[in-house]
Amino acid sequence: MTGKNMTVFHISTECYPVAKVGGLADVVGALPKYQNKIKGIDAKVVMPWYNKSFVHNHEFDIIFDGFIHQGPNMLQVQVLKEKSDALGFELYMVRIPGLLDRDNPYGYQDENFQFIGFQHGVLHWLSAMQIRPDVLHCHDYHTGLIPFMVEHCWEFSFLKGVKTVATIHNGEYQGMMSWEMANYLPSFDRYKWGLLDWEGLINPLASMIKCSHAFTTVSQGYMEELFISFRGLESLVREEFGKAYGIINGIDTEVWNPETDPMLDFNFNSKNAVALKKKNKEKLCKEYGLRPELPLFAFIGRFATEKGADFLPDVVWRSITQTHGALNLMILGSGNAYIENKLKEYDYIYSNFALDLGYKEHLSHKIYASADFLLMPSRVEPCGLNQMYSMRYGTVPIVRYTGGLRDTVNDISTGGAGLNFTFPAVDDILHTMNRALMIYNQKGAMKNLIHANMNFDFAWETSAEKYINLYKN
Repeated sequence: MTGKNMTVFHISTECYPVAKVGGLADVVGALPKYQNKIKGIDAKVVMPWYNKSFVHNHEFDIIFDGFIHQGPNMLQVQVLKEKSDALGFELYMVRIPGLLDRDNPYGYQDENFQFIGFQHGVLHWLSAMQIRPDVLHCHDYHTGLIPFMVEHCWEFSFLKGVKTVATIHNGEYQGMMSWEMANYLPSFDRYKWGLLDWEGLINPLASMIKCSHAFTTVSQGYMEELFISFRGLESLVREEFGKAYGIINGIDTEVWNPETDPMLDFNFNSKNAVALKKKNKEKLCKEYGLRPELPLFAFIGRFATEKGADFLPDVVWRSITQTHGALNLMILGSGNAYIENKLKEYDYIYSNFALDLGYKEHLSHKIYASADFLLMPSRVEPCGLNQMYSMRYGTVPIVRYTGGLRDTVNDISTGGAGLNFTFPAVDDILHTMNRALMIYNQKGAMKNLIHANMNFDFAWETSAEKYINLYKN
């Protein structure tokens, strides 16, 4: 790399604040920004174009306009570059009319065509414009075919040999599709079909693992779990373990800073956190009809079984009745209809419970700044960012000891500043909440936990350096 910067293209379907569904967006919105602070690195992001407020509030230049064939269809491909580099890196968006010009990243019947079109469009642009990066960093299965395409699709011979690094943010989703979809891929060497196949289907995540030069997971704990539980890919990840790396995510401490966060009613630091967290809590409780003198437990996230959200209705009902209303619970999220409806019912019945449905960035910041405890009863948690946000804001995480939660939250019994439980079960969650109630009533202990959590360093700098070392090695 002597004499020039190492050029890294992060390829992803999400990037905060452009389009966010989960933690993938937070990572892609922060990692390249922090990589660009390292001398000799030029990190960029490529993502689909969405009909979102960000694209309407920023100026873009069309830097490429061409066509690709997807099976019998000829598709226009435009690449737009955000003019001001407002995110701390160059942002490129790929627009394909009728395919990549929608309101949201996911949830469409033809998403296989979406993601194939996106990957084809990215590589067509780079090849046509003779842009040869040093590294293509692919995020999750939506970009999982790129390492294969770079090496084995004749259209992209200009890119052959470019290093590919793949990051698995969530191995629960693999993008499997029938072999009929091979007709919609760019032409490739058919003798290499086995690099796409897993158990009779095209599996983009499996292909990504097979074909990338190195692959990472978003925590060491999650990497270890994939060797024994990976939705059918356990043997593959064991076979490819020599190029596997676990690198814990960081958080963007410029966005997540309680001292400067514009979304908070009262900003604070570790010195005045006890008093000003209380003031934030009082304002939030007043808005939602909760009692501010009681401890506030919160959950923020998707209502998905992997997040343990199916436990929430019983946790609400049993914790309030068994403690005779000695606590508050607040839940922000959406997803499974049954869970939503059951929580709506309890929101009507219990004055100690507040529910807000949907994804609301502003409210999530207020909850982190106000809550005493954050619940994360995850069955699967590759890394988890919520626990890091909560700790940064002085909120004590209550987490199941799994994946990235295992790497970031140690129980107070072992010198840590959080509360752990082992089994994904309502009884275990309630037992840990009772431990939390005992701590809450010990003001000195609670104050120490707030300060200890706020002093943990989860900034991206360390992780960004680890990725750079991986690229170089």
